[in-house]
Amino acid sequence: MGEIEDAIERADREAFTRQPPKTLKAQIGYLLKQMGSAKAVAAELGVTADSVNRYRRGARKHARADVAAKIDDAVRARWQPQVRKRRQRQAAATGGITVETRARFGYTAPVGTSNDGRFRRLTVHLPATYAQRLFDARDAGANDQELRGIIAEGFKDVYFQDGGSRATGLSDVEINDIDYLDLDF
Repeated sequence: MGEIEDAIERADREAFTRQPPKTLKAQIGYLLKQMGSAKAVAAELGVTADSVNRYRRGARKHARADVAAKIDDAVRARWQPQVRKRRQRQAAATGGITVETRARFGYTAPVGTSNDGRFRRLTVHLPATYAQRLFDARDAGANDQELRGIIAEGFKDVYFQDGGSRATGLSDVEINDIDYLDLDF
């Protein structure tokens, strides 16, 4: 996953109304209910179906660290899908998306202006249209560079051009060297 996809995933996880199961036995029980069989869970986690059944019964109380991380990721990826969808629909319809980042921004501008890339720390609320484009692109399998382009275009319109009232000659904004990027919707 890229930086933008990770940020969307973190924002999704913040929407949970209840915490996902914490114990190994409860996590495996949840995955079995979601996926239907020990064989399917085992294939997802990269372990044997016997191991999955041992976790389910409580015969094994702890999984290896790498397997435990896979189990936690699999549970969180499937946890409360309707809550996630509702928040994303709301952001795409009316709420928009807030992007907080520290990254190097560069842009193409008319001759004589300062268009050298430099690090900026920005917190910008992008309108719902950008949220919709971002979610649609992610669902269509867009790579991280394409997702960055959508956010950069939003920054150009909202932050750099202030909705068309300044820097009208600005044609292209790029986000590079991302220190951190966080989304909220």
